[in-house]
Amino acid sequence: MLQNTGKLAGCTLFITGASRGIGKAIALKAARDGANIVIAAKTAEPHPKLPGTIYTAAKEVEAAGGKALACVVDIRDEQQVGDAVQKAIDKFGGIDILVNNASAISLTGTLETPLKKVDLMLGVNLRGTYLTSKLVIPHLLKSRSPHILNLSPPLNLNPVWFKNHTAYTMAKYGMSMCVLGMAEEFRGQIAVNALWPKTAIQTAAMDMLGGEGISKQCRTSDIMADAAYTVLSRPKDFTGHFLVDEDVLKEQGIQDFEQYAVQPGHPLLPDFFLDEAPENLVEQMEQHGATPAFKPPSSSSATPSSGGPVEGTFHAIRAVINEDVVKSTQGIYEFDLSGEHGGVWFLDLKSGSGSAGQGQPPVKADVVMTMDSGDFGKMFAGKLKPTLAFMTGKLRIKGDMTLAIKLEKLMGRMNKAKL
Repeated sequence: MLQNTGKLAGCTLFITGASRGIGKAIALKAARDGANIVIAAKTAEPHPKLPGTIYTAAKEVEAAGGKALACVVDIRDEQQVGDAVQKAIDKFGGIDILVNNASAISLTGTLETPLKKVDLMLGVNLRGTYLTSKLVIPHLLKSRSPHILNLSPPLNLNPVWFKNHTAYTMAKYGMSMCVLGMAEEFRGQIAVNALWPKTAIQTAAMDMLGGEGISKQCRTSDIMADAAYTVLSRPKDFTGHFLVDEDVLKEQGIQDFEQYAVQPGHPLLPDFFLDEAPENLVEQMEQHGATPAFKPPSSSSATPSSGGPVEGTFHAIRAVINEDVVKSTQGIYEFDLSGEHGGVWFLDLKSGSGSAGQGQPPVKADVVMTMDSGDFGKMFAGKLKPTLAFMTGKLRIKGDMTLAIKLEKLMGRMNKAKL
């Protein structure tokens, strides 16, 4: 991995959301230089599902060689942010770097997103980033090497990144617009940049959402920490850039990106907001040193009936479901398919030995999946990952996301059965 150079020795970093995940990884990377870290996050008491608090993170920072100040901060609260900034000044004498890392996410459509979640995302991502920057900038202007780094994506107006989660995209792009505006406003005075991962990053929240199956498709937070360290080591005239972690590290001569993989050799899940054609994904993964696990099977054990390829897929589904699958899943799925072989189909994995067929499910579905019939066949054959289909807009999901993720395990069984 990228070696520390000592360039951040003695610098004070104010990092929001640094109790875990990418924020903490950046903190630890800087701490190895002997930097001072202000851990500004909400988690003071252990979370039942997410590991780490501001105090455990502070201990790790100090063990890595840095100095730490743990502050309970909800970045939507002006008083709390202001108090944390003042504590940082009192303890360390100034602030050199602000990392706006804290973020909230809900990957839901307009009708499915409660206003409470809309307010949360706009409040944390957009308003929180703007507020924290506003209160820290007066102190950055006194630094010899001032930086603001927002963990936000390039401003990509491709509608595919809006249609399935408009509220989240608006909130996340709000962080990016802060970069666009502040980089020009403070050009020559403060470096203001954005950094975004090329692939999904394994965090505690990601583990809780998707489990081991998703994590295998991720890189570790170390890649973002190394890239952030590189950006923050640059002079203040390096500003106004929307950067991607892999590109930053390639410029530093890093060639082995397998070292950052959660499971080396496993296909990687592209991140949001970066246009990647799904049909090129296998080739790109192989170029990155990964071995794609979802290439088309050489044969099929399912013989399509008069119902066409969709009926053939359900014929194979019925062959692999049983009481054990039902017991471990406990969900009812509805598939609203469009295209050449469109129609409504169901999969009952909640009662008896399970059942599947054409038409509405026997009771209200826990999960409704909407997609093209051709993509449906590819998904169940292992040619199209559900997570990739969802992220690229080919699959829309309503209902229980946990049950939607469980369905991927069934697809794994079917692939072994050579659907």
